[in-house]
Amino acid sequence: MNAPISRRSAAAAGLALVSATSARAQGTDWPSRPVRVIVPWPPGGTADSVARVLFAETSQRTRQQFVVDNRTGATGMIGSGYVATQPADGYTVLYGTTPLSTAVLFPQITFDPARDLVPVFQAITVPQLLLMHPSVPAASVADVIADAKARPGAQNWASAGSGGVQHLALELFSRRAGIQVNHIPYRGGGPATNDLLAGQVQYYWGNADTAISFVKEGRLKALCHTGATRLASLPHLPPLSDTLPGFETYEWNGLFVPAGTPPAIVARLNAMMNETLATPAVAERLRGLDLQSRANTPEQFADFFRGQSSRWNSFIQEAGIRLE
Repeated sequence: MNAPISRRSAAAAGLALVSATSARAQGTDWPSRPVRVIVPWPPGGTADSVARVLFAETSQRTRQQFVVDNRTGATGMIGSGYVATQPADGYTVLYGTTPLSTAVLFPQITFDPARDLVPVFQAITVPQLLLMHPSVPAASVADVIADAKARPGAQNWASAGSGGVQHLALELFSRRAGIQVNHIPYRGGGPATNDLLAGQVQYYWGNADTAISFVKEGRLKALCHTGATRLASLPHLPPLSDTLPGFETYEWNGLFVPAGTPPAIVARLNAMMNETLATPAVAERLRGLDLQSRANTPEQFADFFRGQSSRWNSFIQEAGIRLE
């Protein structure tokens, strides 16, 4: 026969159950199963490559699976919008990118990045390189500008997608230089780079990390970059600000979760990613690709995200940029 349960024991058991339920609700036992990481870009570009580096290490360290899932289209908006509609339980996260800062360009989207997604962790920032096919005779940024002024609309420039940072860098460059060029958007940095290598387009503001090896091999030429200082991997390459003072643009990547995700999960995921970022193998890999990264909190990333959104949305409105 089972022993009778006292009122005190019953009350203690009830409190324990409430505490355990509350802990689970707050996410302190997260993650207890595989986590899906939605990358809204195809393989071959910065976002996919860096996400796989980060989450392979995170999976190994935590002994919990973080599975990268590519959901592409609409300059990252399809995958981003998908995450915004998922349960706020920490098991579907977004590896988001710069176009989340340019949502004003996408009136057709059914979600608001600032309202429906919570910033968790800023992974990297990376400047763009002014890349050219080797057949292009230009030897300086001034040569590119002079050719564009002599032949308005004759230059074909690729981007990783309409509304992405490469597109906006091109728009900003065109306006600052006073030139007109043809913008040819692709469905990601990988496809854009492939067509540049094949000579289908002549120019591309490509992210430094994915282009450095092609430049060093002589398969592409680089004239400048959009960062503030010299690059470790290409120390002789000047910043564009030497020609157009104050010009500075970066691609950024970061982790988001659906709005309503428990703060304990947000804090835990942020801590996990900061630990991954600090591992020697990951830190060295990112430095070798000229990817800038540092430890950060959800609040710091949220501030950065708001600042980027304000900057790009103001430029888009002032320049009257519209997507076709």
